Amino acid sequence: MNSAPAPAPAPVPASGPRRDAPAPNGRPNGSRPPFRGERRGGNNRPGRASRDIRRILRRPSPVAQKAREADYFPALPAENVVRIVPLGGVEEVGRNMVALDCNGDIFVFDVGFHFKAEDDAPGADYTLPNTAYLEKNRDRVRGVIITHGHLDHIGGVPFLLPRFGNPPIYTRNLTAIMIKRRQEEYPDMPKLNIIEVEPGQSVTISNTKIKFFPVTHSIPDSMGASVETLYGNIVISGDLKLDHENGIPSEREVKVWGELSKDKNLFFIADSTNAQNDGFSIPEKRVQLTLDEIIKTVGSRLIIGTFASQFERMMHIIESAEKYGKKVVLEGRSIKNNIEIAELAGILKISKNTIIPAQEMGDYPPDKILIVCTGAQGEEFAALMRIATKQHKYIQFNERDTVVLSSSVIPGNETSVQKLKDNLCRNKVTIIHYKSSDVHSTGHGNQGELIWINQQVHAKFFMPGYGYYSMTSSHAKAVEQAGRPRDSIILADNGTVIDIEDGEKLNVHKHKVPSAPLVVDGFSIGDRQEVVMRDRQSLAKDGMFVIIVTVNVKTGKLRKSPDIISRGFVYLRDSQGMLNEARLLIKKTVEDSTHNMNPVDLDYVRNQLGDVLAGFLFSRTNKAPMVIPVLIGV
Repeated sequence: MNSAPAPAPAPVPASGPRRDAPAPNGRPNGSRPPFRGERRGGNNRPGRASRDIRRILRRPSPVAQKAREADYFPALPAENVVRIVPLGGVEEVGRNMVALDCNGDIFVFDVGFHFKAEDDAPGADYTLPNTAYLEKNRDRVRGVIITHGHLDHIGGVPFLLPRFGNPPIYTRNLTAIMIKRRQEEYPDMPKLNIIEVEPGQSVTISNTKIKFFPVTHSIPDSMGASVETLYGNIVISGDLKLDHENGIPSEREVKVWGELSKDKNLFFIADSTNAQNDGFSIPEKRVQLTLDEIIKTVGSRLIIGTFASQFERMMHIIESAEKYGKKVVLEGRSIKNNIEIAELAGILKISKNTIIPAQEMGDYPPDKILIVCTGAQGEEFAALMRIATKQHKYIQFNERDTVVLSSSVIPGNETSVQKLKDNLCRNKVTIIHYKSSDVHSTGHGNQGELIWINQQVHAKFFMPGYGYYSMTSSHAKAVEQAGRPRDSIILADNGTVIDIEDGEKLNVHKHKVPSAPLVVDGFSIGDRQEVVMRDRQSLAKDGMFVIIVTVNVKTGKLRKSPDIISRGFVYLRDSQGMLNEARLLIKKTVEDSTHNMNPVDLDYVRNQLGDVLAGFLFSRTNKAPMVIPVLIGV
């Protein structure tokens, strides 16, 4: 808490007063030595004891407080320079955003968000790319190109576009519908200007021509873009994989990438999410055939858990169910929303009677029911987990049910997925997962696919994107081993400024533009507040200890026994002995601190009380809770 510092001791006259003479502040001169760390004649910083305790425990805050440096904003690029600035997505999976500065114009590719890790920003909703560079150059931002409709590419649109001028968005039909649907959740935001484009189409925006091409991903209407400059094209892939058969790309892939290979390509940015995996990924067609066979042959109720973002797969599951005369129940808000969007976009055409509400399942035989639900990652409140733990209002498992987990385990979710499997087994259902059958395929290409694409584009320079640094470095190593010169590859961080001079020379700026992620925390959007996050982390580790003391401001005596509130620290009922000691210590500390003090300085007493109690609690529990003294003067 923000507390006023203790008043400074009165200056000592040169002649030197008697040591027992009262000082103007009411305390005898020399009544105490300075507290540890307190400068004579200076301030006693509040919370000193707590900081000393944390130092002893060797538990520094994970959110390190770095010295604030002046933000770096490079001068405008010369006419012979093409500038690329990744603002997000090259140090994480998500928060994707790349700025391209060429021909006097700036274009932004993708505006995503990132579901943050709890230990990084506890309590926050998610993080966004830092747009300070774009805000500084907002008068030159001509457009935003969105490659596809996943949230790590569109999630930041409502929050960030108004910050740099709300430029027009260029994207395909399904993505446009998803952006509009998401924008409806934020009615106070400015209206978006969305311009729909199609693969093979070229548009001229200001001084720059941009060509769009289709890519294969787990959601329809995914695309990449090729931007013309004086020295060659800048090609940005978005998320992608290859449609192939046993490692041989399909005719469609050969045609698309073959057309791009005819251009003079200067710089290529490509997806690195699966760059650590060898070979080729499982084609989605194989997964669809496997699921189709399961839907056809399973003679009981079938439940399929998958990602709501897997548009192609969900649509195929519903179409297969209709083909075999089954009714489909959708469980999970995101799945219902995405299927509604797919129907609105005209890419899913089914009978109105195919999808039924869960309440009507009893009207049909169990073998004619297929449930598609969220929660294959073991999310606590997702539909599949609620059914598995018997918390769903309409659906209960029985031993005749078959559950298909049509997803792989995302790193970090191993424990929650295991809990889900345990709960499913307690219901005695049959489980089919990606390790036992081809029921899942990634939406991102493996090394073999990425190398083939890189060789087709054959750009002069290459930057791996869309992934953690380990992924981008694996991508770089793979294409280097496949023959690409090392000096043509650049591994960037968020905020790196890359200049290509005369189409020949790479110049990486020594400094980076601001890249610290913005945090969406409730209704607040802005830089991560280090103090707030440290307090949240402290509360999560050791809890809080609140002391409420009523003090007679004339005498400095306590009017009543102190009230103590503990949250996340100790269970009060089991710690009565320690609490009684704490109350005696509180009384002694307050009365000692106010001895001969007239008037009573409650801020000074509060600081003293906080330090003393922090030391006492640490000595008794080896924990350092946040101690909050509340003094009420009467």
